[in-house]
Amino acid sequence: MTDPTLLVLASLADGDKHGYAMMEDIQRFANVRLGPGTLYGAITRLEQRGWISPVQSQDRRQPYTITALGRQYLEEQVATLDRVVKAALTRLKPA
Repeated sequence: MTDPTLLVLASLADGDKHGYAMMEDIQRFANVRLGPGTLYGAITRLEQRGWISPVQSQDRRQPYTITALGRQYLEEQVATLDRVVKAALTRLKPA
């Protein structure tokens, strides 16, 4: 799974992070390396959709948080992925 939207939302689901921290987290849990352009493009789209928002910070790095709308979208997508995975696993079982 390499959809930057879902990867960023999944990363933020356990707490606020700035871009580099998200890249590292995504690398750890998904074994996917998002380039800066891909990551920050996804952040911009997610912010425009109201799924994430910037958090006040004294640091020069900008942290983001997942919003209630973003969490709801992520939950819906995870439920869909779960159904797909279960169907695929069932179909892969030897006859």
